[in-house]
Amino acid sequence: MNVTAQTNAISDDHLATEDSFIMLPTVDFCFKELMHNETVRKGIIAAILNIHPDEVEKTELMPTILRKESEEDKYGILDVRVKLKDGKQMDFEMQVIYYDYWANRTIYYLSKMYSAQIKEGDNYDKLQKCIQVSILDHVLISDDTECYRRICFCDTKTGKVYSDKMEIHILELPKLPPEQQNESDLMQWMRFLGGKNREDLKRMAEKNSNLKEAYNELDKLSADEQKRLEYEARQKAIRDKNILLITGENRGLEKGERIGLEKGERIGLEKGERIGLEKGIQATIETCQNFQISKDNICQNLIEKFDLSKSESLSYIEKYWK
Repeated sequence: MNVTAQTNAISDDHLATEDSFIMLPTVDFCFKELMHNETVRKGIIAAILNIHPDEVEKTELMPTILRKESEEDKYGILDVRVKLKDGKQMDFEMQVIYYDYWANRTIYYLSKMYSAQIKEGDNYDKLQKCIQVSILDHVLISDDTECYRRICFCDTKTGKVYSDKMEIHILELPKLPPEQQNESDLMQWMRFLGGKNREDLKRMAEKNSNLKEAYNELDKLSADEQKRLEYEARQKAIRDKNILLITGENRGLEKGERIGLEKGERIGLEKGERIGLEKGIQATIETCQNFQISKDNICQNLIEKFDLSKSESLSYIEKYWK
């Protein structure tokens, strides 16, 4: 192959790579931009509420700010808040990073959204339904295979709903089962939002007109140079956050193992092994907790590093979690 032919081949490969690029909805910047499209927005809302998209008459995007978990948090959380015609509010959050105390923080932000509807002196009848939707590209609840759950206030004895004014919807994308025929709109949207490349997204777009609109919107966003720069900056922030968590986790494990071995050596062979193991496990849990490593990840690491069963690992976490 001559130099000109080689140059043309490289150029063609580069163009093919550029043409195949598409933003992924699991990056929260992309998801937020996607929700600016009213057709897409109505489609996702209808799927969550289990109604036909035509029944979603009017939606209004409400202003939100980059929510941070602490002053040192450079990553922050991008959410999308929508108000429906009947006054109902929905807050959408796309997350690829696991946070400890997920239930606590979700209830906290949902409660703030609910209480912010009225001011002092207003009647409680002004309070409208508020829904928190967490779309997760990680496993939150590891002891079952449910990929979607709806949580509300109910009587624990009868199961009867006590109030429907606040709801939490959790969509765990990695737990999606193998694709089946005649899936619900919600399952189709979950598969689309979890798409990992252009081919995945394009194939899902053929399922219905709203998904097709979402794919076309992604295509348009991906061709916008400024939007792409913002998308890539957000991707980097997510990667940096993940690296920080993994580094903290590894440091915690190394420190735990080192402390366990040192203390074990001082106490004696058989007893030292037992006590050293216990101290190593304790130090691992406490150090990982300080680095905000999730209980699920700590449990998995204890199983691998100390050859424990899942029940033993959970028992140690319960014992030493502060």
